[in-house]
Amino acid sequence: MATAHRLALVTAAATLVLILFGGLVTNTGSALAVPDWPTTFGHNMFLYPWSQMVGGIFYEHSHRLLGALVGLLTLALAAVLWRAGGRCRALGLVAATAVVAQGVLGGLRVVLLEQTLAILHGCLAQAFFALVAVAALVTSPRWQEPATAEALAASTRSLTLAVAALVYIQIVFGALLTHAGFLQLHMIGALAVFALAPIATARLRRSGDAVAAPMARALLVLLGAQLLLGVGSLLLRVVPGVVPDGLGLILTVAHRLAGSLILAGTVVLAVRSGATPAPSATLIEAVEHSA
Repeated sequence: MATAHRLALVTAAATLVLILFGGLVTNTGSALAVPDWPTTFGHNMFLYPWSQMVGGIFYEHSHRLLGALVGLLTLALAAVLWRAGGRCRALGLVAATAVVAQGVLGGLRVVLLEQTLAILHGCLAQAFFALVAVAALVTSPRWQEPATAEALAASTRSLTLAVAALVYIQIVFGALLTHAGFLQLHMIGALAVFALAPIATARLRRSGDAVAAPMARALLVLLGAQLLLGVGSLLLRVVPGVVPDGLGLILTVAHRLAGSLILAGTVVLAVRSGATPAPSATLIEAVEHSA
């Protein structure tokens, strides 16, 4: 269990860095700085000279290299989870499939020059990060502690599922804003998230659950930070020049990263609320054996 948990945490951290570079690629206009795929200016991707990684090429090529790293980590995680069997095995298979699909989408975006593929690529990246966060959760020691009755209540389960779905829809709206300028949709989504998410966090903070209570507290802090980042990003868009260029880039990329963490947190809460009151001995033994 310890090995699987550590590997899931490393994969999640690498994925977050990959999302960071994805944001830098998008917000610096470097998406097509490298015009070919899977090669890089005709070179093997892994042998491209570091001395030539300047400007937009640095962001785009670094993004590709990080994507390869996340892919390898995910395949290793899937192999460890496969040994665990049961739902862990299925989780690993889904993660491996998703990371391959994400790599293909990213490559096709370059080859076909389709903006729709860029939107799908960004949305799948966020879903994949949430999936890896779930892998880190179910392989953690705290997952084995029985969930409290309040965390498992049907109303709590419905609420956390609704919040997770709403946050992901808001992320899709964010991708549409970035690539198509749909500001109104993103604003409506933000209002819905900030109306419902605090209700879920308030309930789970009081639950005393080993997983849900601390996660709900962390999520509340993230929501506050995201509100400030969102206001800054909005000013950057509607009042040109009010925010310096360098700070604007930091704001928009941080806004994207905070959204990733909020999605992962809400999905973790939803999974915890759907947990069985006590984990099965078979699953515990299988995960421990895999470690």
